[in-house]
Amino acid sequence: MKITKEQAGLRLDKVASEISGISRSTIQAMIDEGYVKVNGKTEKNKYLLKENDELEIQKREAKDLNLEALNLNIEIVYEDDYVAVVYKPEGMVVHPANGNDSNTLVNGLLYEMDLKDTINDVKRPGIVHRIDKDTSGLLMIAKNDLALKSLQKQLHEHSCNRVYVALVYGEITENKGRIEAPIGRDPVDRKKMAVVAGGKEAVTNFRVLERFKGFTLVECRLETGRTHQIRVHMKYIGHPLVGDIVYGPRKVIGTTGQFLHAKTIGFIHPFTQEYMEFSHDLPSYFIDKIEELRDDSK
Repeated sequence: MKITKEQAGLRLDKVASEISGISRSTIQAMIDEGYVKVNGKTEKNKYLLKENDELEIQKREAKDLNLEALNLNIEIVYEDDYVAVVYKPEGMVVHPANGNDSNTLVNGLLYEMDLKDTINDVKRPGIVHRIDKDTSGLLMIAKNDLALKSLQKQLHEHSCNRVYVALVYGEITENKGRIEAPIGRDPVDRKKMAVVAGGKEAVTNFRVLERFKGFTLVECRLETGRTHQIRVHMKYIGHPLVGDIVYGPRKVIGTTGQFLHAKTIGFIHPFTQEYMEFSHDLPSYFIDKIEELRDDSK
């Protein structure tokens, strides 16, 4: 395709990612490996495109996954030839990283379904988006190139419906609210995220589901999908998540990590173009905590 006047002056990796619907990190790897060309030649990720440049994005060759398929009893909520929706329990890592190649969601998915026909990273076959290890809930899985590109594009355009349930400290007085605060790396602790000037746009909408003595149960709808977005935003407004060892009080309540559950996921099916939406009940430990707070609030 030819680069337009509006796209001229932008970085190659940015435009290629937007056009293809492939994540920025994956497209950068594809550029380095020669799968993306400008005027028939390979260029750097930071190459600034010119008007009428010819951009070509080739299909990435499949790589050997070299990951063990394990029967981890992954709950499959929905599956067809293109997509799947699965439930990730609290305590499970989504994909292998940093030498952890076992007992991840990906290991379980490889046992349940064929994910080799995707162009995604070799450690993340089929993975479109992630949730934290200690967050439970639903994830979209892509089973082929068409689905991967479509779902990534929907995430990039913020058109997916993602609803979470969170238990936070303090009694929120407003019934609903909108948090618009940019998120980036914490300048003091680079392992954490924070609301920072110059960070990436981040928007979280919340509404109160139930109030307890000293706590509030909220529903959060994401417009963007930044790392730790809900955890960072709720801390920013003075209501960190219960059980959050990173963004909450030093003395942690509970043993299961932050009380955060990805309850609902909605998207346009890559092939049928029909809107699909799925929801999953809260895990038992989350329900038990709510019942305990109700009793304490009487």
